[in-house]
Amino acid sequence: MQLSLAAGYDLRTREGAVTREMPSEIQAYYDRGLERSRLSHAEGTLELERIRAILHRVLPPAPARLLDIGGGPGVHAAWLARDGYEVDLIDPMALHVDQAMELSAGQPEQPFSAKIGDARQLEVPDGSVDGALLLGPLYHLPERNDRLLALREAVRVVRPDGIVVAAAISRYASWLDGTRKGWLATEPEFKTIARQDLETGRHRGGHDADPRWFTTAYFHLPSELAEELAQAGLVDIELVAVQGPFWLLSDLEARMADGAQRQALLESIEAISHEPSMLGASSHILGIARRR
Repeated sequence: MQLSLAAGYDLRTREGAVTREMPSEIQAYYDRGLERSRLSHAEGTLELERIRAILHRVLPPAPARLLDIGGGPGVHAAWLARDGYEVDLIDPMALHVDQAMELSAGQPEQPFSAKIGDARQLEVPDGSVDGALLLGPLYHLPERNDRLLALREAVRVVRPDGIVVAAAISRYASWLDGTRKGWLATEPEFKTIARQDLETGRHRGGHDADPRWFTTAYFHLPSELAEELAQAGLVDIELVAVQGPFWLLSDLEARMADGAQRQALLESIEAISHEPSMLGASSHILGIARRR
């Protein structure tokens, strides 16, 4: 991240909630509103289905209380609420919070709350939730100290033995995606960015970046995600590949649209989802752990 390489964001307040100002290039990226529909087609539907399956396995049964930290426009909060969970969503983006509130209003019998907030400074009492989800914040915290702050806040708010689930983007995601789409051969700037990802984990995405490319982010090595979870005080750490290498399939959309092919694909991912040698090939990795 270029603008967010400095540790921390400026503290701001909105409607009584304390938060830090989002780096401007990330703000601009998400202000396009694309996150609302990202999980509704092709690769996104695979990501959504896999996260749902994993969360169904590891979360305590409903009606447990969950905190969806950096929950974006509420896609996950909505289905979790429909499944009977009590869900509170926070996100630093006003647009996402507004969109989440619209989703909640659209399912009045299974609502969830949504408000602006910062993963590193949660306005939530100690030990007040059964599970904490960070399915996005670690992407946009390039400084290790900030990521540890977010994880420690998640640990603080979950009850003893509560579950924390944190998503990371793989260190190799840009390089693999650039190979699939041909950008490493045709886009010198992208190749420079992807090589920096490999070397440092810091993905550079400024205001002048090609809109096809992801914004400023941090990309983890699997071992690094596990180490950060442990450093935050979590135990019983489990790493799971969300998509495995199958997000690279050229006919992924067609497979996801065919019932039999879809089921076979999901079974294939699950079969290798815990294999350490395969984790880095998945574009997303989930770290699942428990508070002592």
